[in-house]
Amino acid sequence: MKYVIGIDLGTSGTKTVLFDQLGNTIALHMVEYPMYQPQNGWAEQDPVDWWNATVTTVKAVVTESGVSNTDIVGIGISGQMHGLVMLDEKNQIIRNSIIWCDQRTAEECEDIERLVGRERLIQITANPALTGFTASKIMWVKKHEPENYAKCRHILLPKDYVRFMLTGEYATEVSDASGMQLLDVGKRCWSDEVLEKLEIDRTMLGKVYESPEITGYVTEEIAALTGLAKGTPVVGGAGDNAAAAVGTGTVVDGSAFTTIGTSGVVYAHTKEMAIDSQGRVHTFCCAVPGEWHVMGVTQAAGLSLKWFRDNFCQDIIAEAKQKGVDPYDITNVMAEQSGISARRLMFLPYLMGERTPHLDPNARGAFIGLSAIHERGDMIRAIMEGVTYSLKDCLSVLEEMGVKPDNMLACGGGARSELWRQMMADVYGMNVSTVDSKEGPALGVAILAMVGAGLYESVEEACQKVIRVNDTTTLDVERAAQYAKVYDIYKDLYQHLKEQYQLLARL
Repeated sequence: MKYVIGIDLGTSGTKTVLFDQLGNTIALHMVEYPMYQPQNGWAEQDPVDWWNATVTTVKAVVTESGVSNTDIVGIGISGQMHGLVMLDEKNQIIRNSIIWCDQRTAEECEDIERLVGRERLIQITANPALTGFTASKIMWVKKHEPENYAKCRHILLPKDYVRFMLTGEYATEVSDASGMQLLDVGKRCWSDEVLEKLEIDRTMLGKVYESPEITGYVTEEIAALTGLAKGTPVVGGAGDNAAAAVGTGTVVDGSAFTTIGTSGVVYAHTKEMAIDSQGRVHTFCCAVPGEWHVMGVTQAAGLSLKWFRDNFCQDIIAEAKQKGVDPYDITNVMAEQSGISARRLMFLPYLMGERTPHLDPNARGAFIGLSAIHERGDMIRAIMEGVTYSLKDCLSVLEEMGVKPDNMLACGGGARSELWRQMMADVYGMNVSTVDSKEGPALGVAILAMVGAGLYESVEEACQKVIRVNDTTTLDVERAAQYAKVYDIYKDLYQHLKEQYQLLARL
């Protein structure tokens, strides 16, 4: 039996998982680390923390598993996207990484669209200038920390810094690089036009690979540090959502997945590149060579329910602790009892502004139709339905673009709720399934490592052999018709409130 390692470099911690070639989890270890917010709206992390966590977790799974390191034939890395890592001529870190959720770069986004042109930028990079993307972070450092920018010789993404430390190679791959806003997403290479207009030196960027390609090999020094064998190949890997797609088998046309975590994502695979000219969804290269994905984002999906639970359900949290159950098990029952439309109560889940389809940072959450008849169960139900309608908004944009999935996988914390899965099936108008493994991104990059190591010929073949689908929630046509009537009302609410959101933001 051969084995591979998937390293998942997240925002809260790094998780490393050792899998066998059939996708079974052999060993798992995670280390958490902090995020720093030196100012309101800023978000940074220390790349040293990522590396230390990688060394600790890799060493742990190699040691705990008892597997011979020579039987570990490949490593894949998944990572939080968009973070900026800057190295000097001696490969020392110049400053903390500005990470994906940092919002300091609004002015730089305006600069980028002025220098490149908004329409031209979308044509090349498939996305409008966004504060979360890497290019605006580079421009911010150039403007506000010129002494740091002058020292910079190498620019890497978070997972690619870990790759550099493992192998000594400056490299990235197409899925993660798509989120830098420096890649020609159609041609799958750095855009000379964008780099020239932004005056960013191409030599600072790593070589671009496809996700299953071997990008380098574990060095002798790192082998001694981690317990890995010298020369173990490290493949391109993928950004977190592209990795999750492989980990759920979303690698062929017609397949899609929904994640309900803190945020919500609707992700669909496409062989043909599709771009939304309005920039409402993201188009990136995916981890399948020569193919793409389209992705819509709801900012506050699971966060909306968590916000309500934490602020208004302390007694339920205490009851759940006493009974030894998850508080969401209790809130699910309350929502079930409320019924479709929550007795004519609706919720707009814009607690953190909204991306798809509104691209409005000033949008805010709202209960619509609240009356004296309503109880907490109705409000919980309205929140779950509102999040599902927001995800339906994402799916609708994809369908407008001609990306029309015929099946949907569900993952993330929300997917554990049978009620929420049934809501998705009825609102989307399609069956919703889950997969056996809960290690989505880590399994995804492990599968890429299997392909790179030659255990399987393609990503598609590997997914067919490794991914196992669990229960399927079947669309109920009668309920779907009821939800459709409510969704028609939901779709109009933002337009009626848009101006008021702007006025509120100015107060």
